[in-house]
Amino acid sequence: MLSVGLTGGIGAGKSEVSRLLASYGAILIDADRIAREVVEPGTEGLAAVVAEFGTSVLTEDGTLDRPALGAIVFADESRRQALNAIVHPLVGRRSAELQAAAGPGDIVVNDVPLLAENSLAPFYDLVIVVDADPATQLDRLVRLRGMSQEEARSRMAAQATREQRLAVADVVIDNDGPLEDLEPQVRKVWQELRDRT
Repeated sequence: MLSVGLTGGIGAGKSEVSRLLASYGAILIDADRIAREVVEPGTEGLAAVVAEFGTSVLTEDGTLDRPALGAIVFADESRRQALNAIVHPLVGRRSAELQAAAGPGDIVVNDVPLLAENSLAPFYDLVIVVDADPATQLDRLVRLRGMSQEEARSRMAAQATREQRLAVADVVIDNDGPLEDLEPQVRKVWQELRDRT
């Protein structure tokens, strides 16, 4: 089994790269999706978040109000760290369970947005970084995700710098251009991963 860490700054195109790798046959472990699962109603994760942040982070139907929580944690580093201390261990445990279920010839791609921030690179056989210029990231967040400039900059500032991500990269996929330039790069990386297994 080959264990791959995949990361990239918000708006760099990491989700598209993970989608392509999964379409080629990779087993995808998506940390963002798991992070949502571990705070669903009835979970220990949601109970811990409510204990830490109060019921104001819940919607009327008892689910997590992500925009309300985001407004708190992206405005205050200590509150973001408190949330991470709850969610990250739960995500790590579930990710390890999924990886343990993979077969010996499988390529497991761990889509981890905060890989560089949490010093997780040593836990993978190799790390792929999806890279884009910060101006490109900002444009995508505003134009494609509908964020305000201020919100987009705040989200970007809460992550590792481009240089910090590139420092942990074994493979860099340049996604500064149009979408059609991305697929051939990802297919080439996939072949390199197959060769390694």
